[in-house]
Amino acid sequence: MAFSGKAIIVKLSYLHGVDAVTVIMYRMLFALPFFIAMAWWASRQPHALANPLSRRDLLAIGGLGLLGYYLASFLDFLGLQTITASLERLIIYLNPTLVMLLSALMYKHRIQPMRALAMAISYAGVLLVFAHEVSFSGAGVVLGSAYVLASALAYAFYLMFSGQMVKRIGALRLVGLASIVACVCCLLQFVILRPLSDALVQPQVLLLALLNATVCTVAPVVFIMLGIERIGASLTAQVGMVGPMSTITLGVLVLGEPVNMWIVLGTVLVLSGVYMASQTGEKHGLRH
Repeated sequence: MAFSGKAIIVKLSYLHGVDAVTVIMYRMLFALPFFIAMAWWASRQPHALANPLSRRDLLAIGGLGLLGYYLASFLDFLGLQTITASLERLIIYLNPTLVMLLSALMYKHRIQPMRALAMAISYAGVLLVFAHEVSFSGAGVVLGSAYVLASALAYAFYLMFSGQMVKRIGALRLVGLASIVACVCCLLQFVILRPLSDALVQPQVLLLALLNATVCTVAPVVFIMLGIERIGASLTAQVGMVGPMSTITLGVLVLGEPVNMWIVLGTVLVLSGVYMASQTGEKHGLRH
């Protein structure tokens, strides 16, 4: 639910006249001290002390940070400028199916018929909601959806490439270090693309960015790690299926976004497809 709140907070920030570059800069600025602390704590653990980082590891972490946390997050924020939080969450939730498709394309993994059916059901759900939004909002929905889909693809690549590193480096250390890379990229992006005067924003934007950084970024990462430790990755992913429904509920209550049978049906299809996929093979992580 905390992950789901990210889209709501970003949409609220846009109401104050700021853009994606500024919003993500402040989110990462406030989150940076927490990620530094996370990486420092993880590096002091016995597993980390027994596996010091090589130059190759550092380059790989830098690449993963750019791909999975900087690029994926920035594209997601761009997309939220023109589409509803509900559609954004449904597209992001296709991530496990994108991992399956990329594995089939890159590693020639055979997709089982049941998994193919599960993916078809999920994509049908997203297309249903997408078509409904296009009919009301026009071309902006197409561009925004393309940004969010590109975000989901970037994170799917991150999941594929990070698998072996997680085993050797440790999940918390990898997340902390890769997130530090992403934070630095977002800060540099703002300095390069915007005048420093654009950093002068309304207090509400700063408060929302602080909430985004703590409640919707850092806290969920810790909660998911603790959850996996206690109930395993599979059950954690299944419990995480509350995410899209949580986003839709918050979108209606906080943003006044519409809810109708098309959105409900699309959500049911996406959740059903992802659940079926999770029951027919290896489990893949879901993200913010």
